Amino acid sequence: MNKSTNFQGLEVGYDIPALPGMSEADIQTPCLVLDLDALERNIVKMGDYARAHGMRHRVHGKMHKSVDVALLQERLGGSVGVCCQKVSEAEVFARGGIKDVLVSNQVRDPAKIDRLARLPKLGCRTIVCVDMPDNVADLSAAAVRHGATIECLVEIDCGAGRCGVRTTPEVLDLARSIAAAPGLKFSGIQAYQGAMQHLDAYADRKARIDLAVAQVKDAVDALRAEGLACDIVGGGGTGSYQFESASGVYNELQCGSYAFMDADYGRILDKDGKRIDQGEWENALFLLTSVMSHAKPDKAIVDAGLKAQSVDSGLPVVFGRSDVRYVKCSDEHGVVEDPGSVLKVNDKLRLVPGHCDPTCNVHDWYVGIRGGKVEVVWPVSARGKAY
Repeated sequence: MNKSTNFQGLEVGYDIPALPGMSEADIQTPCLVLDLDALERNIVKMGDYARAHGMRHRVHGKMHKSVDVALLQERLGGSVGVCCQKVSEAEVFARGGIKDVLVSNQVRDPAKIDRLARLPKLGCRTIVCVDMPDNVADLSAAAVRHGATIECLVEIDCGAGRCGVRTTPEVLDLARSIAAAPGLKFSGIQAYQGAMQHLDAYADRKARIDLAVAQVKDAVDALRAEGLACDIVGGGGTGSYQFESASGVYNELQCGSYAFMDADYGRILDKDGKRIDQGEWENALFLLTSVMSHAKPDKAIVDAGLKAQSVDSGLPVVFGRSDVRYVKCSDEHGVVEDPGSVLKVNDKLRLVPGHCDPTCNVHDWYVGIRGGKVEVVWPVSARGKAY
């Protein structure tokens, strides 16, 4: 996986946190580390699940923003492609060898539409979401200009309250417009219920998805009656994939966080009332941090603060320990409660980030570890690609 990464001239501690072959103890902090064994088990497990339930799995690239991770998900998990949220992000994956890319968002700026229309020239199936009629004409003009085909999904607002149309007549009108537009192809429906992914109770998440499934089924049936088949009925996240795969309507899952896991997702409960990070999925992503001061006996100060992570979904959790607790952070410091004064300066802790997606986006590298050694170092390929 590191064959395309040239480490020549990169200095550990300045350009990069570690190099392949180094001991885990010598990794420079703060940085993101991946437990490769856990990551691979998560990827294989989701791939097996999707196949067993007759579902395709399109992994969400916005979570890790890494071509290397996406290729691993393709190789080990049988993923069919990636979702991206931005055109520049999609370009990174297409240039990195991913052949099927969905921009699961609206693209409206003329320059971005033009870039989107050039993606097929990279040998990449290119799909985008649409929720307004005037977007169809702009996408069509760009596709014709570049001699490309852009596939379009009508996005349904099934509870997130953001983008998407709400009614079946609106879905039909948009689908008809797409099917009639030169350079475009109607390929189905996007219906991701993002608002409920982090509801703790299994029953609460199921109730929300049941409403979404009814809404999507009505639209799919109406489209079929007009001869407009849906190749893709996509949605499903780490908190809901079991419901979409049992719906009889969805045929494509779009899970992302399952591969890495974070503290916020870990708190939600499965059907037996058990946290999903205690059996369903493993923590594979960690923010590695070092103790830099222990001047006060009851607290250790670590080098991972706000600039090394996102705390929008809560503070990180110290992995595998109950004797110390991460309780506060400022720009460059994290405060770890250490009532037993068990930590020492330069001790390293693995933190499970509160929210993996935005945490990954503030780092340049993933350090992949196996058996106490650095096996791979992967760039966060699409970091900063927000256009």
